[in-house]
Amino acid sequence: MREIVEVCRNTSAGLKILPDLARLQDGRVHVSDLRQVQVEDLLGREPAELDLNLISSYLRGKRVLVTGAGGSIGSELCRQILKFAPSEIHLLGRGENSIYEIHSELARTAGLTRLVQIIGDVINKKKLEGIFAMFRPQIVFHAGADKHVPLMEMNPDEAVFNNIVGTKNVLEVSNAYRAERVVCISTDKAVNPTSVMGCCKRVAELLVRSDLVRRTRSRCAVRFGNVLGQPRLRHPAFPEADRAGRSRSP
Repeated sequence: MREIVEVCRNTSAGLKILPDLARLQDGRVHVSDLRQVQVEDLLGREPAELDLNLISSYLRGKRVLVTGAGGSIGSELCRQILKFAPSEIHLLGRGENSIYEIHSELARTAGLTRLVQIIGDVINKKKLEGIFAMFRPQIVFHAGADKHVPLMEMNPDEAVFNNIVGTKNVLEVSNAYRAERVVCISTDKAVNPTSVMGCCKRVAELLVRSDLVRRTRSRCAVRFGNVLGQPRLRHPAFPEADRAGRSRSP
């Protein structure tokens, strides 16, 4: 289906989708149910619905640190976190342009939430300690990682430093400064990994579960697949792609 969509992007053709053939045979739906293709159709299952009340309960009024805040996942996390009115969002990243851009975007709707721009690298543990000492984040979303599979095959040392050592630093410093929650963003490529990037993220997951972390504190790793609603999927075939991609979890 993805291949068909990609081909159609370069034409003026409209896209519609038929109901599942098994459902057609059962008489539960009819050909008249032909409809526009939605971005969720590419998922192959029902999207996971988020418990917004639960999320709001631990973000509202809190100081939140997002590592890799200028990246594709980190920046989207910042957009979603802002909706729950934290007292502060600390935007940490090593790319000055990307941090500046996400800060400029969020500032338009930040309201009473304080936005802090921090240029730094999770590999630099001293820098992390200084950040925690100054801002005392209560919630940490660790999205800072090298994610490009072919590039990490060519630069395995950087993958190890950023994805493993960086995660270890975040966990240790979060523990030392008694952060309430740490959410480490992992990847579906950590399942039976066959690449350097996948292996490094799997090790990072094991660090989250290790004795490095005090069991009395909330620490977890969340695996992300390819995120629906990314720019390459936003075209006339998906008029609701942006809304769907930002309101539902993959």
